[in-house]
Amino acid sequence: MELTRSMLAWCSVINIGFLLWWYLFFILAHDWMYRMHSKWFNIPVDRFDTLHYGGMGLFKLLIFLFNLVPYLALRIVG
Repeated sequence: MELTRSMLAWCSVINIGFLLWWYLFFILAHDWMYRMHSKWFNIPVDRFDTLHYGGMGLFKLLIFLFNLVPYLALRIVG
């Protein structure tokens, strides 16, 4: 039980760190990211921003659903 709690806690920390890295990279290197992706895909800037914003929101939701909620449930039970 303790091993599972520890694993979920570290998964949460790593995933939140990755989400923070994605957000900072998106904010600080937006133009570079857009230029790089627009070489591969014909996509307008507003659509690019919408996809990243939605992706970050979905990733955050999945972190809560699959990492933090099970961690909190195991903390309450045990």
